[in-house]
Amino acid sequence: MRPDLIAVAHGTADPRGIRVVHDIVRQMAQLRPELSMSLGFVDVDVPAMPGLVDRVMTDAPEAVIVPLLLSSGYHVHVDIADQVARHPGLTAAPALGPHALIADILVDRLGDLSRTDHVVLAAAGSTDPRAQADCERTAALLHARIHRPVTIGYLAGRGRRLPAVLATTPGRLAVANYLLAPGHFSDRLHQQAGPHRVTPPLGADLRLARLALARYDAARQPARVAV
Repeated sequence: MRPDLIAVAHGTADPRGIRVVHDIVRQMAQLRPELSMSLGFVDVDVPAMPGLVDRVMTDAPEAVIVPLLLSSGYHVHVDIADQVARHPGLTAAPALGPHALIADILVDRLGDLSRTDHVVLAAAGSTDPRAQADCERTAALLHARIHRPVTIGYLAGRGRRLPAVLATTPGRLAVANYLLAPGHFSDRLHQQAGPHRVTPPLGADLRLARLALARYDAARQPARVAV
């Protein structure tokens, strides 16, 4: 019997962001119709993750949480880890990022860089240094693909904030939107980017659905994935 898949996203009050997350889960279900799949949220939206996990684990002997998150910050290392500790049959996969497929999506969103000297990777940010390390890895993966300098600008949390990075980075800039979906942070990004070109968020790209399923498959192994 295959474990249930519990996709977990951050949550947003913005209907555009909610639509993207639901679209990704729909893509996952279309790719793997044999899986029992549900979606919960760690903040803002419903169903809230703890209640959803309790309901799933009442009926399913095993399940895997797949975070639809771009880095492993507080929600992965605390919120999701707490759920794994409470339920013996529950396993957690790593966050989606960093990963080569995400870097590929960022490259596609950037498009033609013939008039760009430097890319600023705009990330939501976190107070958890492990999330910052994940963003740095994503920046390195992107740099290896576009052969241009990549500097991270954060919208919150630790690290240099986006306006300061944009103000001190020389040359012709493009801003790579390292957010999953439209919402509060995406709106803030556009407000702070000024005249610079900003790419769309990652969105409901089929590669993200495939990556989430690959995370699920890897987490099904007997040894639990560290969160």
